[in-house]
Amino acid sequence: METITVLIKDKSALYSAYMRFVINGGLFISTSDDYEMGEKVSLSLNLMNENSCHALTGKVIWKTPPHSGSNKPNGIGVQFINPEGLLVKNKIEAYLADLSKSDKSTYTL
Repeated sequence: METITVLIKDKSALYSAYMRFVINGGLFISTSDDYEMGEKVSLSLNLMNENSCHALTGKVIWKTPPHSGSNKPNGIGVQFINPEGLLVKNKIEAYLADLSKSDKSTYTL
């Protein structure tokens, strides 16, 4: 299983990448690499310049391919599927609490 390193430095980038509609949480990861729907991936995630990274296992549930015709970046949406995922989901939602009612578009919706 491939490990994808993800660094999200600020709240705006986190808001754009977070997939709040996904059960157990998920992130959109901009990439030109090709992944299959349902493929498992390993994530090494650093949020907001924390001192440590979160090791997550995820499943590809979204794809925005190159030249999709949208103004969205190409990449994949990864649903968190291991127990660490719930901790990360809660942490992300705490970081984004003041933006919970925002209608700003994200990388997926």
